[in-house]
Amino acid sequence: MFATNVRDLKKNPSLALRLAEQAPVLVLKGNTPNALILHLNTSASETERELKPALAASLYKDGVLSLGGAAKLSGLPLTAFIQHLALLGIEIVQADETTAQDVQDIGQWLTPS
Repeated sequence: MFATNVRDLKKNPSLALRLAEQAPVLVLKGNTPNALILHLNTSASETERELKPALAASLYKDGVLSLGGAAKLSGLPLTAFIQHLALLGIEIVQADETTAQDVQDIGQWLTPS
């Protein structure tokens, strides 16, 4: 699967169409999956094999599925799904309101007494 953003798609739409002949192209708006370009000659089984990881990545990014749930939906092993997310620029670890405290706690644990 290839990924592009809206700006690059506007600059060179023919590149995305050429890439779609080889594999689906995920279009990102900002860092969010927005659309998928599929070549019409792609078989149904190929489309499903490529769509599942794209859908799973989008649902993971939106917080609908956990990492494990998204990996299962994608049909990929967990490590391969993590690599897929990295290729799409989707963060695996997402900071929240407890992250700063967690970092501080870990620092205290690792400091020799």
